[in-house]
Amino acid sequence: MRIFLLLLLLFGPISTLHGQTLRIAMEGQFPPFESLDAQGQLQGFNVDIAQALCQQMRAECQLQRFAWDDLIPALQEQRTDLILASMSITPERLEKVDFSAKYAQTPAFFFARKGQFEQAFITPSRVAGKRIGVQQGTTYDRYLSAKYAEKAQLIRFASAAQTYTARQQGHIDLLLDDSVAGYFGFLASRKEQDFERVGSRVVAPGFFGQGQGIALRKGQPELKQRLDDAILAIRKNGEYQRIEKRYFNFFHVY
Repeated sequence: MRIFLLLLLLFGPISTLHGQTLRIAMEGQFPPFESLDAQGQLQGFNVDIAQALCQQMRAECQLQRFAWDDLIPALQEQRTDLILASMSITPERLEKVDFSAKYAQTPAFFFARKGQFEQAFITPSRVAGKRIGVQQGTTYDRYLSAKYAEKAQLIRFASAAQTYTARQQGHIDLLLDDSVAGYFGFLASRKEQDFERVGSRVVAPGFFGQGQGIALRKGQPELKQRLDDAILAIRKNGEYQRIEKRYFNFFHVY
């Protein structure tokens, strides 16, 4: 597992949060929020947000990578201190961990090969018999399992990147994913020129939660408050908007 220091390199020595080094977990397979550069280090929107929050809190931080399904177990087992990985705040997850205030909120859409689906709306009956790809263990997986499993064939993958690769190779007919990741991470890349977003925005607040937050272990109200204060501060001082523009131009993710 690759772990590297964040702020010491970028900003020089800073004081810690009550002497604590905060370990921040990400998946690293969800561009443009998280991906690996040519040297194998994490990069993306979530990385820059983590840097900004740590600087605001004057905390020494480390980034860590875990598989998606291992993120919450790693937090509970004290192998990491925070999860900053575009994780939606849902009632089910709140039974296991606490969350900061939301730091992003993005809609969900279906994606498919161009011209394959002309319908204005994607419904279970209109995709009956089709193969729908989704990243396992996500809110999208939970939604599709509840609404589409009786009509369509659900194929689950360990990461969003694997889901898109399967679509490129023709193993699935369409997939459900975050609209920003789907557009900027895939449609805007050369790899995805033959694909498009289909249907309208998928609205399911009971499944997709209250936005994306930073997960932390239960019983840490002081740390949660520091995170909430830092999120508010980087929005007020413009740093959040600068990071947002760096990755998404015209698209807002809050």
